[in-house]
Parts: sequence; structure tokens; C-alpha cells
Amino acid sequence: MSIGTPMLTRRDLLKLALTTAGAPAYVQGLVQRGVGQTADAFSSLGSLQQIAASRGIRFGSMVRKKTLIADPKYAGLVTQHCRVLVPGNELKWDALRPTPDQFDFSGSDWIQQFAKSHGMQFRGHTLVWEQALPKWFVPTINLDNAKQVLLSHISTVVGHYAGQMHSWDVVNEGIEIEDGRADGLKVTPWLIYLGPEYMDLAFHAAHQADPKAMLVYNENRLEPEGAAAERQRQAVLALLTRLVKRGVPIHGLGIQSHFVAETDAANSGLKRFLHAVEDLGLFILITELDVRDYRLPGDIAVRDGMVSKQYYNYLSFILKFKSVKTLMTWGLSDRYTWQPKDNPRNDGLTGRPLLFDANLRPKPAFEAVMRAFDEAPRR
Repeated sequence: MSIGTPMLTRRDLLKLALTTAGAPAYVQGLVQRGVGQTADAFSSLGSLQQIAASRGIRFGSMVRKKTLIADPKYAGLVTQHCRVLVPGNELKWDALRPTPDQFDFSGSDWIQQFAKSHGMQFRGHTLVWEQALPKWFVPTINLDNAKQVLLSHISTVVGHYAGQMHSWDVVNEGIEIEDGRADGLKVTPWLIYLGPEYMDLAFHAAHQADPKAMLVYNENRLEPEGAAAERQRQAVLALLTRLVKRGVPIHGLGIQSHFVAETDAANSGLKRFLHAVEDLGLFILITELDVRDYRLPGDIAVRDGMVSKQYYNYLSFILKFKSVKTLMTWGLSDRYTWQPKDNPRNDGLTGRPLLFDANLRPKPAFEAVMRAFDEAPRR
């Protein structure tokens, strides 16, 4: 059997969490048809964005311009299943700023137009992050010009898409406990040059440039159980509380949700944290969901089963929070995923962290997400 094109039997499928009595019709159809069919065979079952929308949720994915252009079949999969698109790289500083005085919106404009032409919304990622900076940044930015450069960047970029954005990740990954600060803030150039108030400045600038956009603080490593994740959650909660109390125009928390299949992501610590975030009056967005399988056994049926179980368990848990109205995966197909490069398997096998395999065929994870949406409360 080819690794890229697994064929699961009816027995396999029933073993992989599809034995629930009274399963929805689309699940029964998947069992009858088998997983090893092309995505086109499932069009009669609806799409992720349709079933999510029926529960008041916007479903979408990260995309890249070059992928959509080079792969029409993948582009078709995206248009079938997504209601929101977010560029993977095209809105990061190194893509937008070839020089300190120039902006290049060609890549992000292309994706924005693609989204608009297919009736989809557009998300912005990301305005402030210490990574993906252009080569000119370090020798150019200093104490004297850092504030002006930051505010000018946000004003120009957010203003370019004013009135056209679903939401912006204004600050990305601003917490790093290991950096040793009492407040948990990550030591970045912006913190060094501007102090902790750089976040306030960024949110105010983004709101001024586009008062209609939802402004989000986006963070990673919030889901797992254990002491490390709890410290991360508490630092983020303290940060959000400070921002809200100071009247900073922040509207939501983005939870990236990159985690391993073995994680208990539906734990009591995360539950308390989410309730506390909602108590601040903030929306919760799932912004970069994928499930890492690099430590799982090589057998595809076992791997896919554990990954799909994680998707279902996590989404069944987090979609009970009615402030969760946006859910984004970091890609749709294993054909285009960052995980094998950043988290390679020791056995050399290809990672399978997403909802469709490398041949664009639905996997058990696809069914798991459909089922979680179907069972989610309406909002």
C-alpha cells in the first residue's frame, strides 16, 4: 500500500471513533464510501464551512499564493471548505517590506482578491512578531526610530486593507516564560526599544487605521496540561487583563492550537483559562490548528485514528465555548504542511497532521471535525 494513499476498510473506520450510535448522515456516508476516495466524491456531503456556518462558526485555513496558483485542485478544495483565508507568509514583515521605505502588497493582495472572488473573508497575520523580519531590520531599527517604524508599519498595512479584514493578529507570541521576566513577556526588539507598552501602541494604531477590524492577541502553547502550559496561560491571562483594564482596543484571543496527538488538550486548566478570557469580554479564535503525529507509530491507520481522536476531543471541548466563532486550520492538506520540516519523524515517514492527505483525500480527521461541528451548540 502506498503511504500517500491509504485505504481504510469499513472495520478500520468503525474502530476510529465512528461507532457512535445515531451518527449523522454524512458520517454514515463516509463509512459506506470509505476514506480512500477523492475529495470530489464527498461534495454531496456538504463542506466544513457549511456545517460550521450552521452553528454560527466561520471555518477557514492558512493559504499561500504560490500554492493556490500552482495547484488548481488544492485551490478547489480551499474554495469548497473555507469561509475565511489567512496568508501564511504574505503579510509578515519580510514579505511586505523589501526596504525600510517600500511596501510590497502583491502577494497579500492576490490572496485577498482570491478570497473576495470566492465569497470568503480575509484575516491578517501578523503585525507584530519578532520573527520573519527583513534583513534590514537589525541594522536600521534603534531607540530613536523604533516607535515611528512600528506605528508607520501598522498604519500603512492595516490602512491598506481597512474595511476588508475579518480580523488581525496584532501581536503574535508575546509571552516567553523562559526569558525570565516577572510578567512573562518575551524579550524582543520591540520590548527592548519600546518597553511593555509596545503592545498598547500596536493595538491602538491598528484600531485607528481600521476601527471595524477585530483585533487579536495570538499565542501558542496554551492547550496542554501540566505546569509549563499553566504558567503560559497565567501569563497570557495577566497580559490580557492588563490590556483590557487600560482600555486597549483588543477584541479577542487567538489560540494557535499546534499540539501533539498525545496531548490532553481538553483539560481543566484550559477550561478555567477560557472561562477567564470570556469573563474579560473577549472572543476566542482558534487560529492555526493542526495535530502533530511525529511521535506516533508508523502505521497509518493507527496514526490517523489517534490524530482524528485528538481533533474530535479538542473541538468537542472548545466549541462548547460560544465565544469561539472562528476556527482556522494551518493548511488543509498534508501536501502542504510545515510540520514534517519542523517536526520530522525519526522513521522518515511523511507527517499526516491535517484533514486531507497528500492526494487531497479526506482522512478520519476530516470526519472528526465535521462531527464536532455537527454536535457543537449554535451561537
